[in-house]
Amino acid sequence: MDVDVVRSWITQDPDPQTANELGVLLERATAGGPEAHEARAELEDRFSGPLAFGTAGLRGALGGGPNRMNRAVVIRTTAGLAAWLTEQLGGAAPRVVIGYDARHGSARFAEDAAAVITGAGGRAMLMPSVGPTPVLAYAVRALEADAGVMVTASHNPKEDNGYKVYLGGRVVTDSGQGAQLVSPADAEIAARIDAVGALTDVPLPVDGWQVLDASITEEYIARVASLVPHGYARSLRIVYTPMHGVGAEVAVAALAAAGFTDVHVVAEQAEPDPEFPTVAFPNPEEPGALDLAFRLAQQVEADLVIANDPDADRCSVAVPAPGTVEGWRQLTGDEVGALLGKQSAISAAVSGHGVLASSVVSSRLLARIATSHGLEHRTTLTGFKWISRVPGLVFGYEEALGYCVDPQAVRDKDGISAAVRVALLASQLVDRGSTLLDVLDELALQHGLHATAPLTLRVSDVSVIGPAMQRLRESGPQSLAGSPVVRTIDLSAGEDGLPPTDGLVYLTARGDRAIIRPSGTEPKLKCYLEAVEPVSEQDRLPAARRAAAERLDQMKAELGALIGL
Repeated sequence: MDVDVVRSWITQDPDPQTANELGVLLERATAGGPEAHEARAELEDRFSGPLAFGTAGLRGALGGGPNRMNRAVVIRTTAGLAAWLTEQLGGAAPRVVIGYDARHGSARFAEDAAAVITGAGGRAMLMPSVGPTPVLAYAVRALEADAGVMVTASHNPKEDNGYKVYLGGRVVTDSGQGAQLVSPADAEIAARIDAVGALTDVPLPVDGWQVLDASITEEYIARVASLVPHGYARSLRIVYTPMHGVGAEVAVAALAAAGFTDVHVVAEQAEPDPEFPTVAFPNPEEPGALDLAFRLAQQVEADLVIANDPDADRCSVAVPAPGTVEGWRQLTGDEVGALLGKQSAISAAVSGHGVLASSVVSSRLLARIATSHGLEHRTTLTGFKWISRVPGLVFGYEEALGYCVDPQAVRDKDGISAAVRVALLASQLVDRGSTLLDVLDELALQHGLHATAPLTLRVSDVSVIGPAMQRLRESGPQSLAGSPVVRTIDLSAGEDGLPPTDGLVYLTARGDRAIIRPSGTEPKLKCYLEAVEPVSEQDRLPAARRAAAERLDQMKAELGALIGL
């Protein structure tokens, strides 16, 4: 720990709270006594290096110091971004739209970003209030902005915040216009951030930026509602939860504008709350996250449960399941991806062109759906920064509850437009006496049952993940669920036309698959498992599901033991 470096940071910190926080830690670290060792360790972590800026922007725990999310880091990052944008535009003033969610610090960070862009000679357009990430992504394209900044940590724990960057306007003009940044832009921006001098030299005007009015959100709502042709919405009772996030107002308005007015919002989770008091993790994928929604759904006899994550870019769906303990079954991201993919494929097939895309860790079912409709399918790396920039895209998804159903408007996952499209499909099926589960059965009979399941290994020390991946490269599984591994693909070599990424793929003789990769945003090693079971008769579906589920459980046990975390 370099005491002078810590003191220098404190003198430049524009936030009295984090400056005081660091001052107290420094005093404890240098005073000796039982608290000194712990304080020194904390300072060493906070000053172990800058919070890394990459294609996911910034994401980290709130607190003082360069390795935390705070005002000083946001100001420095935005100064670097402004310099890079100006350079890309040949000296012209960049246009940047800035949004923010309701997490701790988000509004202040967004205002700081607007001040830095203004002070650098750019035009900053600040969203009028807290709002969903998809609205910001929509605004980037709608306002022809050169960049967009969204202050959010999405579904991360309450202690975190983040800073996501979109590029468009005059900076990106191809199919990636309005999408999240990719390499080499991330490294170039990171270099400009590193080149920012003393923080006190960064101009921070107290005004001069534009605060957008509510019309930009109203335009987004109208666009989402247009995804349901007039008169196509049928009677449907929906339970909705924004998971203590910022999605409720926009999602309910979009559903209503599309014709779905019988919507019941989970009261305990309706208002934005950065403490996320009713959930252990504010992520619809986590066990128990939808318990309150299921309880309300039982009370009001709902037809459908829809949940957004806190910044509303993800969408989870659950359907009635009589005879089960909860009475509801949460669909997997792959199941919803198949349903929305089928819906998009039917529309695209009319015109005879369009591309469906999914990430490498998502189910292979979407590719079969695309082929059956005479459409092209593309596999991309994980993340919507890759999916959304596929040329000719009409629909894209990844298994982590992310769906892009309207790429012409939003080049990112959008949990609100996905919710509206799921509601449309469910309402049309109810009208015919059918269900979403029935459509999944039809897809299984046509293309084979594709069952997927995750195995997530959360760690407290991310340094153990690298050695675990290396052990797998040196001695991976020879068989999975009783079937020999016939092909191993190391994605770090850029196999199958994909850019290099840290991941391993194992394919078995039976056709099952396991993919193992480190999480890009959280301290996790993730395994994505898929079992494929041929089935051609309706009455054989239950047995096929049991067989696939047993193999998935066996793969989980085998890989968990092999990885050893």
